[in-house]
Amino acid sequence: MPKIDKHYLDNLYQAVLSLRTKQECAAFFDDICTVQELEALSQRLEVARLLYEGNNYVDINKLTGASTATICRVSKCLSYGDGGYKGVLEKMKEEK
Repeated sequence: MPKIDKHYLDNLYQAVLSLRTKQECAAFFDDICTVQELEALSQRLEVARLLYEGNNYVDINKLTGASTATICRVSKCLSYGDGGYKGVLEKMKEEK
């Protein structure tokens, strides 16, 4: 897999940071992602939420349809990643 150009990533992150409303986010992500990519991203976030709440792999698979490989990958990110999932999940929990 080729390495992603840092400049491209910086531009993407800056674009996401510029979004202010849910409607702006929806419009941007609808334009930049395919339906399958949006489904995969939203499924991973839901898997992360369910893992963070202490659910097991079998229940998460039944609830989301995510493969055990996806659930395992998200679990590893929660445990050993850069804290992205945890940070977002904590912020989302605070906002509720």
